Amino acid sequence: KMEQGRGNVATVLISNGTLRIGDIFVIGSEWGRVRAIIDDHGKQITEAIPGQPVEVLGLQGAPEAGDKLDVLESEARAREIVSYRQRKKREMAAIKGSSSFEELMAAAKAGKKKELAVIIKGDVHGSVEAIIGSLKKIEDENEEIAVRVLHAGVGGITESDVTLARASKALIIGFNVRANSQSRELIEKDKIDVRYYSIIYNVIDDVKGLLSGLLAPAIREVYLGHAEIRQVFNITKVGKIGGCMVTTGMVKRGSGVRLLRDNVVIHEGKLKKLKRFKDEVKEVKEGMECGMAFENYEDIKEGDVIECYETVEEARTVA
Repeated sequence: KMEQGRGNVATVLISNGTLRIGDIFVIGSEWGRVRAIIDDHGKQITEAIPGQPVEVLGLQGAPEAGDKLDVLESEARAREIVSYRQRKKREMAAIKGSSSFEELMAAAKAGKKKELAVIIKGDVHGSVEAIIGSLKKIEDENEEIAVRVLHAGVGGITESDVTLARASKALIIGFNVRANSQSRELIEKDKIDVRYYSIIYNVIDDVKGLLSGLLAPAIREVYLGHAEIRQVFNITKVGKIGGCMVTTGMVKRGSGVRLLRDNVVIHEGKLKKLKRFKDEVKEVKEGMECGMAFENYEDIKEGDVIECYETVEEARTVA
C-alpha cells in the first residue's frame, strides 16, 4: 500500500534468513533499502526473523501482492535486476496493448467483443484487486464487450503508465492516487483520459457508462401502416408506379417497405416516391389515395399489399 508520510509500504512474511535495517532488497520489479521494520503490534524493530509478519518501509516503488522479497549484496545489483524486470514488464504490456487498425477491423467483422482498455493505479493492492474483480464481473455478464486491464498496480500514476495509455488508447483509473508533475504534463499534452476516484462504486458506474457507448444500438421496427395497390401505371423516365389506397395507419416517403403478394413477402426495400395527385408528399394517411414507387424494384401488380415501417435505434446500457 501507499501511505501519506510513509511512502510505499509492503507487508511481508519472512520465510528464511533475517531482514535487517539497511538491507538492500528487490520485490518484483521494485527495489529499496530497509528504512524501517514494524512488527504486528505496530512497534519498530531492527530485524525480522522467519515466521514473522512485518511492514517494510523504504521501497522506491510499489510491488504487487505475491511478489517475493530478496535481500541482495549491493545497490548496483538491485538496480540491474529491477531494470531488467521493468523492461520485460513494459515489453509484455506493449504486446498486450497493441492492436493494429487491420486487427481491430478484422475483429469487428468477425463479431468479436468490443474492448475497453484500462490501466488501474491505487493506494492499496486490495482496492486495485477489488476494482479488477468488479470489472471482470461486468465483462462476464455481457457477451459483446470486454474490459482489458493492461496494467494494474499500487502507487501514483507514472510517466510509463501515461506512455502505455497513449500507445493503447487506454483509460487510466486513479483510486486514491494522483499523477506526478511529469505525468500531468504528458497527460495534458497527449490528451489522455484519466479519471480519479475514492469510491469503488463510482468507478464501476463510470465504466458501465463508457461500455454502454461501445454496445451496438438495438434496432427496433415501428409499424406505420398498409396500402393496397389498386392500379399500376407505367410512367416514362420514372418506371412503374402503384396507384394505392392506404388501408391502415399511414405511409411515409423514405421509410422501409415490404411488398406482400398473397400474404408472402416478395420484396423488401425503400419507398422512392410518394405522390398525391401530381405532388410529391412526405406522408399519406389512412383512407387516402396515393402513388407509390420502390427503389430499384418494379415487379408490382394490382392486389399487392405494401407494408410500411420505420427502424429506430435505441441506446443500450450495461447492467
